[in-house]
Amino acid sequence: MKQILAWLYAPVFWVGFIGGGLWLVTVGASQWLLAVFALAIGVSFIAELCLPYEPQWNRALGDRRRDVLHALVNESLNALGLLALPLLTAWLAIEGAWPRAWPLWAQLLLAIVIADAGITLMHYASHRIAALWRLHAVHHSVQRLYGFNGLMKHPLHQMLEATAGLLPLILLGIPVEVAMLLALAIAVQLLLQHSNVDMRLGPLRWVFAWAPVHRFHHMKYGRAGDVNFGLFFNLWDWLLGTAFYTEDYRMGEGDLGIGSRPDFPVDYLGQLRDPFTATQLSKEPPVPSALQM
Repeated sequence: MKQILAWLYAPVFWVGFIGGGLWLVTVGASQWLLAVFALAIGVSFIAELCLPYEPQWNRALGDRRRDVLHALVNESLNALGLLALPLLTAWLAIEGAWPRAWPLWAQLLLAIVIADAGITLMHYASHRIAALWRLHAVHHSVQRLYGFNGLMKHPLHQMLEATAGLLPLILLGIPVEVAMLLALAIAVQLLLQHSNVDMRLGPLRWVFAWAPVHRFHHMKYGRAGDVNFGLFFNLWDWLLGTAFYTEDYRMGEGDLGIGSRPDFPVDYLGQLRDPFTATQLSKEPPVPSALQM
């Protein structure tokens, strides 16, 4: 049974919750999208308990309150962005550019592809530009990976990524209902991308940026972690030359974090202040031989 769950978990989770949200909007019940997201969080936590990739990652490290605060703040910012969307599209949208005649699922897929490109490029830039890295480092400071980690970001970096992903869509005049579905899809994807479920992907690992692929991005070994930047798809990493996957190394408890910042703040307020304070870097740990590219 666990083997079946391992193979089915990611695609069923992705299609089930995003498809469920799509159905709700189609029947005029978009007010239930938040409940769909809450259910996705619950299923994610239960699956991590039943089929953990690394059992130690299910144990809190004094980070639960902090992670909940990150999630509440960042999802509230997303909600404010959705509220402002009609005004922004009225000001900025190119008249008639959005394909409103397409089926809703096709509009959502288009929005996902465009947002994925923008967010991935901002993510990539955040590993290349020092000022952006200082903000993005908050996300990389985690010492364990589980679903909620995807929502753990400095709010300023969250806004930068959202702008990179949504501005092209705003210019095209994305409808509010499609933007709401996109927000749900991103949240579902982040849960899967950082999940502690021991999922199996098979050939899907070459397409979707789910946990078995994305875990390598959180390696603490300096530039070794500059791989697998994609949010939804691995296409952008193939184009950037940053795609990496191996079955010869199993990520473990001591592989995560920022190797040169073992003393990174763990409390919420400390993480908000960190990008604006002076820091001292330590020597980075050596890259395990199985991870050398």
